[in-house]
Amino acid sequence: MLRRLHHEQPESFAFTPANQAWAEAQITKYPEGRQASAIIPLLWRAQEQEGWLSRPAIEYVADMLDMAYIRALEVASFYFMFQLQPVGSIAHIQVCGTTSCMICGAEDLIAVCKEKIAEKPHTVSADGKFSWEEVECLGSCTNAPMAQIGKDYYEDLTAEKFAQIIDDLAAGKVPVPGPQNGRYGAEPLKGLTSLTEYESGKTQYNASVQLAVELGDTVKRIDGTEVPLLTPWLKDKPKPAAKAKPKAAPKKEPAPAAKVEAPKVKPSAPLPGQEELAARKGTWRYEGTTTTEAEEGQPPLLKAAREGGADDLKLLKGVGPKLEEKLNDLGIFHFDQIAAWTPDQVAWVDERLSFKGRIERDNWIEQAASLAAGEETEFAKRAKKEGIYDE
Repeated sequence: MLRRLHHEQPESFAFTPANQAWAEAQITKYPEGRQASAIIPLLWRAQEQEGWLSRPAIEYVADMLDMAYIRALEVASFYFMFQLQPVGSIAHIQVCGTTSCMICGAEDLIAVCKEKIAEKPHTVSADGKFSWEEVECLGSCTNAPMAQIGKDYYEDLTAEKFAQIIDDLAAGKVPVPGPQNGRYGAEPLKGLTSLTEYESGKTQYNASVQLAVELGDTVKRIDGTEVPLLTPWLKDKPKPAAKAKPKAAPKKEPAPAAKVEAPKVKPSAPLPGQEELAARKGTWRYEGTTTTEAEEGQPPLLKAAREGGADDLKLLKGVGPKLEEKLNDLGIFHFDQIAAWTPDQVAWVDERLSFKGRIERDNWIEQAASLAAGEETEFAKRAKKEGIYDE
């Protein structure tokens, strides 16, 4: 099946505050330089928020993880759990059509979808409440036939029961997920016949179904308010959402920048990728040094790296190849430039590169001051040894 972005897209996407805090917490699970590993959970939370993955949502997540947009799109289009087109406002129904379910009646369930939702899959119903598709095995073969509705499994279905579930959902009711024939989990319908000392029944429902009922989040899309935000992997470190503001960088004298006199010549063309900024703001670069008509808060920028070449900015925690290229395009090539930034200059860079607070969050100024003074940070040592920054 060819999976493409939908032809109609919203103008923008942004996580809600609760989902933003959750997403930032997930990123901290992964080692320095491996933040892109959080791509699947963040895309999933974006889909939970909106119901489907739009292009702005994919790009928003890619920006959070410092990934090229095409890499994020590759993930979103590869995994069929991601919906690339609008879905029903109440639920998107996925009917398993693989062997066990097919033998036990999956075709009857698909017929119900065609009758009650739409004749073709990936089509939103006339009332906008539902959409459906047939999918490969969902791993609940013992309880066939089954369907995933939203994020919940409804198992041991019959066509009649399935039709009733859709009607109940449309009426605002929330049928309890799990087996629909009275069995507990995947145990025999009449109870255990062996290992009876492990007889179930400690709770009304099994495992995830009991938890979903207790939280009251069945079918409903996750919005980040269901349970407290927990980050046990951080141990004694504060949670990202409540993280204290980074301390000001120590007052170290950065290596003096080479003084280059601005020649009295006509302005040169803007740096690559900055034509639009130049046209909008009138900031043209002069040979070798900073801009004239500098914008408010603008740090000193260079036309090109000084003699000896640019510093490896990827030795800063939080800077990958993509961000290094963007910094270079702006005119930032050396650690001592970053070490000398004032709060206003940090805000100026943050705004132009949509860093979303990354400069302060990762303590760039403190790192850059150490590297400019010839010292080596722990991250820089590890990056050189393991090649993290080459990702």
